[in-house]
Amino acid sequence: MSARTVQFGAQFLIAAIFLLLGGWALFAPSSVIDLAITEAYRDNTFLTRFAMGGFGAQAVLFGLMTLVVRWRARGFAVFAVLLLPFFVFNWYFHYEVPVLTSIGMLDFAGNITMLALALWGWRAARANEAQS
Repeated sequence: MSARTVQFGAQFLIAAIFLLLGGWALFAPSSVIDLAITEAYRDNTFLTRFAMGGFGAQAVLFGLMTLVVRWRARGFAVFAVLLLPFFVFNWYFHYEVPVLTSIGMLDFAGNITMLALALWGWRAARANEAQS
């Protein structure tokens, strides 16, 4: 598999995670609230659904942009670094303040997957840029 193919594949899969999880929040915010938030913190009011939908819309927007903008090695590296605070968020709001259910930890699974994909894409992009 060529470095260019790996680079695009990593970027495509990162976009897919944003589109899937963001699409879920955008189109079914009540479902996300019911399944991903523990009962003690669950609030299914209009404003909460509105905020969850807005969060999903932003994720979908980023996923779509990820499909149309070509990332270089630096983009993959910066994305990987910017993911790191989300791991603290996931840990804190699952273990310290139990807001996220185990289904809510799909966010953590997505972040781990995207981190691995970003590192994979970074290596491929570096190789591709070295050949150019």
